[in-house]
Amino acid sequence: MTDATAALPDAGSPGRWSAWRVVWWFGFVSLAADMVYEGARSMYGPLLASLGATALVVGLVTGAGEAMALVLRLVFGPLADRTGRYWGLTIAGYGLTAVCVPLLAVTPFISGAGLVVAAVLILLERSGKAVRSPSKSALLAHVASAVGRGRGFGVHKALDQVGAFAGPLLVAAVIAAAGAIWPGMAVLAIPGVAAMLLLAVIRSRVPDPSVYDVEPVAASDPAAQPVADASPARGGLRGWFADAVGSGLPREFFGYAFAAGLMTGGLVTFGIIGYHLTARGLVPVATVPVVYAGAMAVEALAALGVGLVYDRRGGAVLYAVPILVALVPPLALAGSVWLSLVGVALWGLAYGVQDSTVKALVAEVVEAPRRATAYGVFAGVQGAFAIIGGLVAGWLYDRSLPALVIVVAATQLVALVLLVRTVRSLHHRTV
Repeated sequence: MTDATAALPDAGSPGRWSAWRVVWWFGFVSLAADMVYEGARSMYGPLLASLGATALVVGLVTGAGEAMALVLRLVFGPLADRTGRYWGLTIAGYGLTAVCVPLLAVTPFISGAGLVVAAVLILLERSGKAVRSPSKSALLAHVASAVGRGRGFGVHKALDQVGAFAGPLLVAAVIAAAGAIWPGMAVLAIPGVAAMLLLAVIRSRVPDPSVYDVEPVAASDPAAQPVADASPARGGLRGWFADAVGSGLPREFFGYAFAAGLMTGGLVTFGIIGYHLTARGLVPVATVPVVYAGAMAVEALAALGVGLVYDRRGGAVLYAVPILVALVPPLALAGSVWLSLVGVALWGLAYGVQDSTVKALVAEVVEAPRRATAYGVFAGVQGAFAIIGGLVAGWLYDRSLPALVIVVAATQLVALVLLVRTVRSLHHRTV
């Protein structure tokens, strides 16, 4: 983010957008983009099932999709830090999502290839999240430092979840009116275009969000310089691999990443939940996006509320996440529609904290010059557990729900222990 800095006026100059304004506009981009991919994601289970997929295939595709959205950040996190192309990667990632989701509308019309094409498009859409997320999080972390990272990430996530709520409702309305799934995918091209236009406006007005960073960066301190400037010293394949595995990141970071990985892997995908709701006949197909929208509303409130508590109480607020994750399978996958809805609400609560406030703690552990790399490594660990969790959940769903409940509970106990150790270690280091 150093290429445009010299040409920029002071962050407090009259023509400069306020930090809060930038946070809100980033939130509006995520709102529109979430209408696209969350609207589609709400129907991944029923869509794949309509193309002939089993529960195992649904678990594999949705788990692999979440894994790609996370593991590939091992590549794109270091790439952002080493090249400084934070904006370029952010725009490219959003572009992938805006293109791939509407193309899902063609999958019912290409015979036996429909399931394969749908799976590929879902994986590409999830890859777009991997391309953009480390860079977007690094850009937002700079701006949010001026308003409080818990509040900044929380407000951004809340706006993000407004789109995650509206998208599934839009899809549900279109499916109910058309009597088919594919028109619900096609209509998502509209918010996709809106997201790209909004992003272009922010890029033109705020080419370097690091000017909002309240953390002092000493020019004489080589360790405080952007990683892109230091890349020649760590160049080549060896340096890239060192970045990808998190060489030089704090010890506390890895314990925290492993705990987050266990929580991510233990949280069953909504693809499995949606499959369960329709396969057991608990709700009509057109109602599944409405259920998902409700989960997104819970997620939005969780992101905003927990973000505020995080700024006051610190990382200890995250202790609730493993408990929530462990409660999801016995409730969301129950035979009663009301228990399932309670489980979906808990799923949204856990997912909201995982996808927002969890990132805020990473910014506390890792210094700014390595932050995109850290987000990439962190997501890579989560992704490795996501694909394992998706496979295990899909396999156990067809064989033994009690076994699935026990396995998830055991992993969350380990995650809670690791999380407590990490938060206490950070507290001692700060003192």
